[in-house]
Amino acid sequence: MIRSYFVSFLLLISGVLSWSQENLTIPPKPIDPQVVQDQDDMTWDDYLPIPGKNWADPSIVPDRKFRMALVAVDFPDQPFVITLPKQSDLFGNPQIDPVKRGYVPKFYSDFWLVPSEVNHGQTINGYWMEQSRGKFGITVLDAFGPYRMPKNLWEYGLNEYNQNNYTPDGSRAGSRMEPDADALWKADAGDIKSQYDAILRIYAGYDETGVWQEFGEMKFLSKDDIPIQWGNPDTSRPRWVPTRYVPWTSWKAGQMQWGLSSIRQGENSGTITHELGHYAFRIGDNNNNPYVEPYRRAGSGPWDMMDRGSFNGPGGPHMRWVVPATMGAAMPAGLMLRNRMVNGFINEDQILILSRTDLAQSGPVIANITARAVEPLQNSFAGIIVRLDGEEPHDRTPEDDPAVNPLSSGIPNFDFYSVEVVQRLGYDSFCPDNGVLIAKNKDKESRNGGPNEFNCFNWIIDAHPEDINRIDYLRPDGAPVMRTIADYRQLNDALFHAGLNSGSHFEWQDIPNSLHFYIIDLQKNADGIISYQIGVRSLSGPGPQKRGAAIKAPAVKKVNNKAGYYHFDLINTGQPSETGSLLYNQDTTPWPGYDIYRLSVTAEGEGWSAQLLNGLIALKPGVSEMIPVFLSHETECSHKARIILTAQSETDQGVRVSSEVIMKAGTKSR
Repeated sequence: MIRSYFVSFLLLISGVLSWSQENLTIPPKPIDPQVVQDQDDMTWDDYLPIPGKNWADPSIVPDRKFRMALVAVDFPDQPFVITLPKQSDLFGNPQIDPVKRGYVPKFYSDFWLVPSEVNHGQTINGYWMEQSRGKFGITVLDAFGPYRMPKNLWEYGLNEYNQNNYTPDGSRAGSRMEPDADALWKADAGDIKSQYDAILRIYAGYDETGVWQEFGEMKFLSKDDIPIQWGNPDTSRPRWVPTRYVPWTSWKAGQMQWGLSSIRQGENSGTITHELGHYAFRIGDNNNNPYVEPYRRAGSGPWDMMDRGSFNGPGGPHMRWVVPATMGAAMPAGLMLRNRMVNGFINEDQILILSRTDLAQSGPVIANITARAVEPLQNSFAGIIVRLDGEEPHDRTPEDDPAVNPLSSGIPNFDFYSVEVVQRLGYDSFCPDNGVLIAKNKDKESRNGGPNEFNCFNWIIDAHPEDINRIDYLRPDGAPVMRTIADYRQLNDALFHAGLNSGSHFEWQDIPNSLHFYIIDLQKNADGIISYQIGVRSLSGPGPQKRGAAIKAPAVKKVNNKAGYYHFDLINTGQPSETGSLLYNQDTTPWPGYDIYRLSVTAEGEGWSAQLLNGLIALKPGVSEMIPVFLSHETECSHKARIILTAQSETDQGVRVSSEVIMKAGTKSR
């Protein structure tokens, strides 16, 4: 593999780069800079298609064909938003010219299933086809309706979260939508439910999950400031209602359906993919309650569709009220490695499955991991699994109190680590960063204990656990409301990156579980697909290999034009071992045997500096590689400088080698 930090050196000496004397003094850029883009700042221009593949193409037939019926219903007090004049309703919708009521079911069937200009070419079928690589897709979405419900919207929408008594007529709301909607459908088409795998009920109005905050505390300073048009039709009654997470929202927002249980979504929701995750694959939610103290950090946040990665899309989570649903939750995140495995979307031979116990015998394992949006590249994997096996308890993380530590992962009962690569590509285009995702995972779902506990089976290791310090929204008086530590966007900067000065970290060490993970290097192929070289080792055993290293200093002894790249040769002088081939219940001969070296460089001389692009390198026994060092000196500097490169074996602290060279300044010096 040609290392990315070496490319600049090769280009320079080959004459491809012709730098001036001035910009040669500028330190080199990081090989893998962390560039976090906030959800609020994203637009459809951020979408990057997968090279050579359009999974939304209806002509691609999935292995498992999922048939759905779409039933569209409106209410005596609430027409379909999409039928109203453009931007005419209280919420400022719809964003397109009106659709006739009789065409609404077909409009939404096409919107969710057929690529078009309206949906930007993205469909729920395209999402599932991309995640499953064609194993699962929505092949039928037959439209039924429109039907007029026998009751008003508020009679169904005020049936949860202590809203029942906030009705206009003093009655107590408690009706569920599904029985009435299904009765209309069956009276029209007959009881043909057995012909479909699921029913998607599209109802007129809004999904309360996408409007309770935006048209509650974000729009009104207090519940007493809610104007009459946003309040109860009976103006003698309160203009607010309680809602799920906070004490109040406007009555108009609170009367909407929350969308609990079955696959039913208001016109604004783009989270149908999430509901299908529950319905078709029986995967639970992995999301916290970010609004209630004591705060608890999110599990997987923007990186997985079963957490609030279902909210990914242009404009961020506060834009999920747009009709039709082309903002906010329009482009859910991909599925994490654990969930793809549970769903049967990934073959075991595409995953490198390791054992913590065997790692102590084999020594470090090095493998290449390809971005999860595409099939693994040659000699690469879709991810790495490290089972927390051995003596009980398997997860040896010390227990702490989530009431005191909001970053606590809760009950230490995780079963394995996963390592995968996220690239902003396909449905992952609206993830906030490219990089390496490290997580603890459970085989079976369970709650994580403590106050404000939640179902949690993916727990991302956050490269930046400190508060991200970003504004959530501005109050009506202009005062900023910051994102709490429990906000899922706190994980926007969670990814690890290769190299030095990236803005993130290139390693993660779990001392209680005796594991050390390394992000060693990265590369891009001709299509721009990213893959990373990942290392994993046990802290309990170095492996049987004899470790060694040697460094050869550069032949060039003069620095011209004040700066330049110079290289040392590092060779792994250790001895190989065949032990690894007997471990992990698979032939892992290609992956153990490496040693990982930590690199450092110093410059001894007034006015001189030396800089590495990467602090790590992994080599097999007998293999050597050039280590580029960027040297520079000021105009006024010592005539000579001592440049010292040191390599330290990560597995044998006794293996530490250095090499030095005396460099001369090629310009005016003293």
